[in-house]
Amino acid sequence: MHHGITLEALRVIEAIHLKGSFSEAAKSLFKVPSALTYTVQKLESDLGVALFDRKGQRAKLTQAGNILLQEGEALLRAAQLLEQKVKQVESGWETNLVIAKDTIIKDQPVFDIIQRFCTLGKQVEVQLLEEALGGGWDALHTQRCDVAIGVTGELPKGQYDVHQIGELEFVFAVAKDHPLADYVGVIEGQEISQYPSIVVADSARTLPQRSSGIFHSKQTIRVQTMAAKLLAQQAGLGVGFLPLHLIKDQLRNGELVVKSTSLHRPPMPIYMAWHKGKSGKALAWFVERCKQQSWL
Repeated sequence: MHHGITLEALRVIEAIHLKGSFSEAAKSLFKVPSALTYTVQKLESDLGVALFDRKGQRAKLTQAGNILLQEGEALLRAAQLLEQKVKQVESGWETNLVIAKDTIIKDQPVFDIIQRFCTLGKQVEVQLLEEALGGGWDALHTQRCDVAIGVTGELPKGQYDVHQIGELEFVFAVAKDHPLADYVGVIEGQEISQYPSIVVADSARTLPQRSSGIFHSKQTIRVQTMAAKLLAQQAGLGVGFLPLHLIKDQLRNGELVVKSTSLHRPPMPIYMAWHKGKSGKALAWFVERCKQQSWL
């Protein structure tokens, strides 16, 4: 199928509009004026419309010409980006990078790394997913992400490169006005079971789902993120274990209170993982910066 509108024709229209005349536009494009005249006349013939009003000394776009240029500029930009991406791939830089961040990891450290990456000037689209529990491993397993930050639990063997980024410490915390806030001594499980427990749901789609920090209670309330769990416990909706690094401000200002309990939640190592054998420069850059980052 023949299309009258070509990228070359759009570049000519844009140049004439910017320079104000066919002759000046021809100089900027390193062409002779007759070549531009032929391109415009052919496009006008193909479309059946006049693109320039040639009555005055300055070449002015008609209404149809303005519409063509407005829409065409987006095509020119897209073509330019496509060219850059093709050249970039040849140089070893991916066109996109997907990061799966576990909900137990703060947003700001990831944003800081992404911001530094943006200063490199590479045409790499960065996508950030939020996962929970086995969701990070699942995102790697299903190829939904290139690197997962904050994965925990049993480490898959042979499939991924893995690097430990810290160790999570959990505390049993309740809202300052929760009935258990004034409890004296070690709180037994039977006392805790009288109140709803707030639990983050596993976001895994294909791998077996996991549970973490779950204890017997009269009711379980499942939320999608650690931020939602924190807000729910601050509001006194329920109780549960929370990662210490996420609630230091709430403990400092008294919104949450740490209580001793007979229930035990040991420290948990936390990792970042990425596919073995992937050699893209964007992934390599992110992995190296993530290794240097303080996460907890």
